[in-house]
Amino acid sequence: MQTNILEYLEQTVVRCPEKVAFANEEMGLTFREVYQQARSIGTALNKAGYYRQSIVVFMRKHPTTLAAFFGAIYAGCYYVPLDDEMPRHRIELIFKTLGEGGALICDETTRALANELNYQGKVFSYEELAGGASDDDALAAVRDKQLDIDPIYIVFTSGSTGVPKGVVACHRSVIDYVENLCDVLKFDENSVFGNQTPLYFDAYLKEVIPTLKYGATTVLIPKQLF
Repeated sequence: MQTNILEYLEQTVVRCPEKVAFANEEMGLTFREVYQQARSIGTALNKAGYYRQSIVVFMRKHPTTLAAFFGAIYAGCYYVPLDDEMPRHRIELIFKTLGEGGALICDETTRALANELNYQGKVFSYEELAGGASDDDALAAVRDKQLDIDPIYIVFTSGSTGVPKGVVACHRSVIDYVENLCDVLKFDENSVFGNQTPLYFDAYLKEVIPTLKYGATTVLIPKQLF
């Protein structure tokens, strides 16, 4: 039984490294690319001193966004997914709730807005983090300290009745959920998932984590086709 959701990726990349894991209408990332980019991000965050801190992933809905999520976990941190469709006031309330510390990852489509927002931590671009080398020893040292009850993400409620509230999930809760889901729905390596859910809602897990588990494929469906 897995104790860390990254084990799904690490087992699958050995079996089918060149298969497309996550795609949209323009491009796809193979399991090898997801693995390499996530480990590069984890290494860069680790070397910058981030550990058990919030990593805000403020990117468009894109395959690389998922690699950024896993990169935060490789660093021993937890990710907080946001995107540029959220109202600015809501984003700033989330930043306030998170408090000081942590970092933010943006991409070329969100960089300008990220610089305008009242975020107190350091802002990184996905391209600069994912383009570096990974440090196997540093990542192994992080893994040795990780527990299955460590948080891996925080998603925020709508905040329609007040300040958005963060909901924390850990490795064990996600693994138990996915294992039971897969047992009931009988996914396999031939499954192709069509994702409509925004990546700042944790409902996307029911497509993304089984993709890692089986070596399936998740396609991020563009909003205009909903």
